[in-house]
Amino acid sequence: MADLIPTRDTDANVIRDELIAGLTAPQAMASPKYLYDALGSKLFEAICELPEYYPTRTEAAIFTRHGADIAESVGSGVTLIDLGAGNCAKAARLFPLLSPAQYVPIDISADFLHDAVQQLRQRFPQIGMLPLGMDFSATLALPNEVSRSRRLFFYPGSSIGNFHPDEALAFLRRLRAADGELLIGIDLVKDHAVLDAAYDDALGVTAGFNLNLLNHLNRLLGADFKLREWRHRGFFNPALSRIEMHLEARHALTVRWQGGERRFAEGERIHTENSYKYTPESFAALLGEAGYRLAQSWTDEAGWFMVCHARRG
Repeated sequence: MADLIPTRDTDANVIRDELIAGLTAPQAMASPKYLYDALGSKLFEAICELPEYYPTRTEAAIFTRHGADIAESVGSGVTLIDLGAGNCAKAARLFPLLSPAQYVPIDISADFLHDAVQQLRQRFPQIGMLPLGMDFSATLALPNEVSRSRRLFFYPGSSIGNFHPDEALAFLRRLRAADGELLIGIDLVKDHAVLDAAYDDALGVTAGFNLNLLNHLNRLLGADFKLREWRHRGFFNPALSRIEMHLEARHALTVRWQGGERRFAEGERIHTENSYKYTPESFAALLGEAGYRLAQSWTDEAGWFMVCHARRG
């Protein structure tokens, strides 16, 4: 049975160049994928338990209520490719419904993924599992060990919202080119107060999750970010229909790393995440533009969240 396969996407020089380019841009930024080191992944698990963070439980309720219909639409025996698998819990809940022939969890946090798959193999020894430690956000080079039979890309949690719409379109086109159907979760536009609270909770767990990015950057770059000098900002931008997360400098400061530095004015921000919110119509249009056709969709009673099954058009 194959162990976790690292890929060239995790090359340290590539990561370093990407991070430095982001930190030295006129509007400093860091990709949200760097939120998910081992601690960040655990903090996100905690976020999913918060009363303010509705997406996880709302999506789970859709799968519970409509599981039989989803299984009928998708069919059994698929090659289930789990994008951003994390602790693999969401996909594991589908195993009794879909009976996948092969499970391929993919996550940038390789160590965290390895531990999750080790436990999952004990529970489901009949399913072949091939964990991949890779960054799939810009490319999707799957190894030959991944079966080409009835591929189903599973992308829950509305993670597609982290992409700018143009990037989301390119991403969906890559999935289609890889011969995959799609089972995807989409967060829908709703009351702004609900959205703001979901990304800036009262306990401050989301703040800790965002600030932990700086710890990750310190390790990856040899930087000297000090968490106490930064604060979390999370809010809905209605003009762009997206949640934005930033880290804001509490005072003027300079951050240094090997071979470079960046001065930040008081109040200057590092943009760490977007989470675009769609309407059912706008996401169906995006699928169509990517070469997919919507087979079926399911929502919760409040219309806060949507799960879609799409086939190649």
